[in-house]
Amino acid sequence: MSTPMSLHAAPVAPLAIRYEHAALDALLAADDVLAVIGFGRAAPASDDPRVLRVGLEPLAAEVAPFEVWRGVAPVRHGRDGELAWSSDGEHLFFAIEVDEAAHGGIGGAAEHAYACLGPFVAASDTPHILRLWNYLDAINLGDGDDERYRRFCAGRARGMDAHVPARYPAATAIGRHDGVRRLQVYGLAARHAGTPVENPRQVSAWRYPREYGPTAPTFARGMRTASAELLISGTAAVVGHASRHAGDIDAQLDETIANLQSLAIEAGARPPGLDGHSVMKAYVRREADAPHVAAMLHARLPSLGGLVLLGGDICRRELLVEVDGVHVLGD
Repeated sequence: MSTPMSLHAAPVAPLAIRYEHAALDALLAADDVLAVIGFGRAAPASDDPRVLRVGLEPLAAEVAPFEVWRGVAPVRHGRDGELAWSSDGEHLFFAIEVDEAAHGGIGGAAEHAYACLGPFVAASDTPHILRLWNYLDAINLGDGDDERYRRFCAGRARGMDAHVPARYPAATAIGRHDGVRRLQVYGLAARHAGTPVENPRQVSAWRYPREYGPTAPTFARGMRTASAELLISGTAAVVGHASRHAGDIDAQLDETIANLQSLAIEAGARPPGLDGHSVMKAYVRREADAPHVAAMLHARLPSLGGLVLLGGDICRRELLVEVDGVHVLGD
């Protein structure tokens, strides 16, 4: 696990993450652009290593903005085997897409992805993995321990155990609906270690009991960076280790927001928590719920700096919505 940042370390300029409506070529022409992430079939493809098209369709908007990461210095980029990468010297964006069939299924694909990214990041000038996103098709398919999410968790843990020194970064795992059996993993690493943050309302994911599968999920609820940003993992209506309010979107959103606020306070935000500028993604299982989810999040978190709604399945079948994001903690 990452060691906590030094209280006496020199201040680190923050990575800027925001949603932008702009032409892809114009974004890539800027020398500070670390990553441009597009969503859904309408997002343009590119051979540039800084560009990733995620197979989650946007909801409640005809065209989703790009998620743009802007670094603190001119960016270098390239490829290393299957990995795409870019770096400003302080931050590292990396991405890999793995064909499941070539590795015996989702478990083998996850193990391979982490076996590739772990040594690459560890050998770089930015060796501390802060945040990971994992997107896979049909995450809830299969029964019991044969569910695809549980097999993904087992493969991810095998790859992490062998190859990732910082075992518990913040993370998200969401199911796509595109029928493409290709695992997408991307992430953020940094020159300076972050501080993992746990939510006192929830059992740490790696301590989940056996009923959730043979291999507990290996992620922290959040990560506080050396530049005082909180990287928020996928957060849903889980209290303790149990899902709450099955089938009730309003109650699940209330619980999710309570968890987000609790995590932010634990990371050092002033009560009620997310009272500064935050950038969020909401993953919504039922498309018809999207307008209501957007309205409720804007009403409860009025200072949001950006919100994108994406169609996606949560790792537990009873959960209807999950939210992740970035929150600037400030002074």
